[in-house]
Amino acid sequence: MAPLIPVLYDLATWAAQPLLRRKLRRRGGAEPGYLQAVDERFGRYGAAPARPQPTAGAPLVWIHAVSLGETRAAAIVLPQLRAQWPGMRLLLTHGTATGRAEGARLLAPGDVQLWQPWDTRAATRRFVQAYRPDIGVLMETEVWPNLVRACTDVGMPLVLANARLSAKSLRGAQRTAGLLPAAYRALTAVYAQTEPDAARFRTLGVPTVEVLGNLKFDAQPAAPLLALGRRWRDAAPSRPVLMLASSREGEELAFFKQIRAAAPAESAQAAINSIVNWPQWLVVPRHPQRFDAVADLAAQQGLSVSRRSQWGTGAPQAADLWLGDSLGEMAAYYALADVALLGGSFEPLGGQNLIEAAACGCPVVMGPHTFNFSQAAEQALAAGAALRVADLAQGLQAAQALAGDAPRRQAMADAGRAFARQHQGAAARTAAALQLLWQGAR
Repeated sequence: MAPLIPVLYDLATWAAQPLLRRKLRRRGGAEPGYLQAVDERFGRYGAAPARPQPTAGAPLVWIHAVSLGETRAAAIVLPQLRAQWPGMRLLLTHGTATGRAEGARLLAPGDVQLWQPWDTRAATRRFVQAYRPDIGVLMETEVWPNLVRACTDVGMPLVLANARLSAKSLRGAQRTAGLLPAAYRALTAVYAQTEPDAARFRTLGVPTVEVLGNLKFDAQPAAPLLALGRRWRDAAPSRPVLMLASSREGEELAFFKQIRAAAPAESAQAAINSIVNWPQWLVVPRHPQRFDAVADLAAQQGLSVSRRSQWGTGAPQAADLWLGDSLGEMAAYYALADVALLGGSFEPLGGQNLIEAAACGCPVVMGPHTFNFSQAAEQALAAGAALRVADLAQGLQAAQALAGDAPRRQAMADAGRAFARQHQGAAARTAAALQLLWQGAR
């Protein structure tokens, strides 16, 4: 059966192309970015820009950053790459509209941005033949069997950078009867975030694995965003601001119900009016396509909502709930909040990145599910920058207690900043490793 798995995979990806086009049309109704340059997803480049031309002695570097988080990680290492290769050109690919919108900010003159090709043999081969990158960098987790095969068939060095692999993902890869393990083994190198990640990649047979750290520690919160968050805070009512940060589906409704359950009055508005130091609640959903749905959920629970998109250049408007419905402003939200509950950690979703919160000096309360960022979560706990609780109800209790304990909150904020500084350096190490790889391939 095992030799048939790649054949069945090829048939499945080929047969799924009409379904993919239908999905893109459906998603494009809410996010028009998905309707842009659809043919690129199928390896058709008639209307796409031509291959970028680096200067002599510099490479065309292809970076694949599937979505928003991976694109932001790429943004951290890219200045290092441009510094060591002044004449390089960038080929940047994505899978989501939010990733592509964010990635457009990273382009320099002569760079090209495309959609990731759907993982059929034909589309991936056309991609490689059309653009012929000198070196490929897949960010974090994005290993697609046919895409890897198309690169290795032409001898292109291909690495997985800022790489992470949870125990759950390892088990999933091992169940593919050699399909994904073969793709991992074909990579030139894996630059892992942590030693546990590296050990799991070695279990899959990856021949070259180095632990270079997590690029996200090198991200510096933008000073204008921190200042914006502080201005919002100064203009807000003098009560604690508690944020559910990067929330995922299922968590918001539970969060709103917990708020209602904790209120000693029949309506949420009456509760807020009657309780001294009742928190100002803030929710920032992880995915922008869910902003409207989260606002509707809050309204269904009897909560009034003030959306960031309505504030303009002014202050937050009075409401039971503030909704952070903007992109690229997480540092401002962390500066606004007294405490952040970590989204993705209160449902079995693996948690979201807590490093930015720590770097901004915002104490973190996280739930039991942090397997996507397990080492960073444990390190933050050990550093005193975060707390762990068993469930959302305990999380709300812990966050409110912490909000009322200014000395402890300040100690956690200071510990978070120190924790973030302590683990910096992955960007320089990653750029240096790619430099050595490029030199060896020439």
